[in-house]
Amino acid sequence: MMRQPKIGSAQSPPTLPTPAQGVRWTTPIVETPGIVVLTSWIWRLLRFLATLPFRFPIMVAVLVASFGAWWWLGWPGLAGLWGAAAVVSLVWWRTWPDSYRTCVTLRLLAWWRHLAVYRRHWQPVLVIAGLAESYQERRYLPRIRRVRCNSWADYVRVSLVAGTSPADFEHRVAELAHGFAAPSCRVVVNGPRDITLEFPRHDTLAEPLDALPVLDSPDLDALPVGQREDGSPWLLRLHGTHVLVVGVTGAGKGSVIWSTVRAMLPALADGTAQVWAIDPKRMELAYGRDLFARYADTGESAVALLERAVASMQERAERYAGKQRSHIPTTDDPFVVVLLDEVAFLTAYYPDRDIRRRAENAIATLTSQGRSVGFAVLAALQDPRKEVMNLRNLFPDKVALRLDEASQVDMVLGEGARERGAEAHLIDPALPGVAYVRLEGSPSPVRVRAAYVSDENITAMTDVYGAASSSDPEVA
Repeated sequence: MMRQPKIGSAQSPPTLPTPAQGVRWTTPIVETPGIVVLTSWIWRLLRFLATLPFRFPIMVAVLVASFGAWWWLGWPGLAGLWGAAAVVSLVWWRTWPDSYRTCVTLRLLAWWRHLAVYRRHWQPVLVIAGLAESYQERRYLPRIRRVRCNSWADYVRVSLVAGTSPADFEHRVAELAHGFAAPSCRVVVNGPRDITLEFPRHDTLAEPLDALPVLDSPDLDALPVGQREDGSPWLLRLHGTHVLVVGVTGAGKGSVIWSTVRAMLPALADGTAQVWAIDPKRMELAYGRDLFARYADTGESAVALLERAVASMQERAERYAGKQRSHIPTTDDPFVVVLLDEVAFLTAYYPDRDIRRRAENAIATLTSQGRSVGFAVLAALQDPRKEVMNLRNLFPDKVALRLDEASQVDMVLGEGARERGAEAHLIDPALPGVAYVRLEGSPSPVRVRAAYVSDENITAMTDVYGAASSSDPEVA
């Protein structure tokens, strides 16, 4: 007989067994019915067969033609078909090699890279990089839509799943590049759930570039100064903008500066453009000083040159007021490039505080008001910290050569640049001139390399264009 509790006494609640007492709590497992699993696999097979002709049209056409020849003509017919295809392919390759390479070689390469590299390693790489949950949940895995190849890179188009943003992939570019054995990775956003991952197969900028040929009529909005990572020319815009070039000693700032001057030589010779140079080190620009309309190499003369540029800019703006909104380079109103080598000498290192203040005010005025009236500032800098150069945001276009620290990448190119693949702090010291460029209105940095202009090239430039471009040279 069960004992009744006494009236007025408290009865303790029943206690649950603990793991120490040998009881394990497990989640009940619900098995999916076999008919559902079979239906799912049949649906995936049918969907794969239905989309196969659209994903791999050439492969499907070859298989269908081969099967038809074997079915109707037997093995001799199949051999004849393959022989005729080989002859046509050979003639195509010898007659139109570029077309053959684009239509056949690169398509076969894309098909092979799709299967052997990206689809094979897709899920493990994304799981380890933190872009997918687990190996079992394939439903929540971003899907590869297409792989396209050109001569230097693979382009993997990806459909994102709900809850995943392009920024998630931008934050994992280093992991993606390492996972697919690529030198780097860049994310191109096509839509809210549609991105393209760009994986270079090799470094196209590993070899140095010789000085580029001088054009007869340069375009000041697109001066050829080097090469982009995709093999196309690196065209630097000067007219209507300002450019800040940052890099440690030996990173290649001189290559960017002299390639820009070299691209402007015909405009300097005919008087539609001028370069006003400031060279505190007296080493980089002094070698070709005859190319410059004005030149300064001391603190006092540099500030005088900057203030004279401000006065000329304001005088031109006063003449344009109410009559002209944009500048057209002419001999009367030439396009003026104020070239500052090691700008920190004037803004941070010069001992005279008044000189530093005047220089900073003049640079700020030029960069904030000079674009529309034909004045541009091209400044070179080693240390991008704000206490050294607090006018970085007044330069719309920025070039980051090799830097000392990872944090400096975002200082130069803007917030989030390193997450988008601009790893300027990892540039090999043996690759001077290699840089990442971020242009106004474009958040994606581009990897480039400036051409190397040797001392012999500068001497030849001065001999040919120096007398014409500086017929009345003036030292400020």
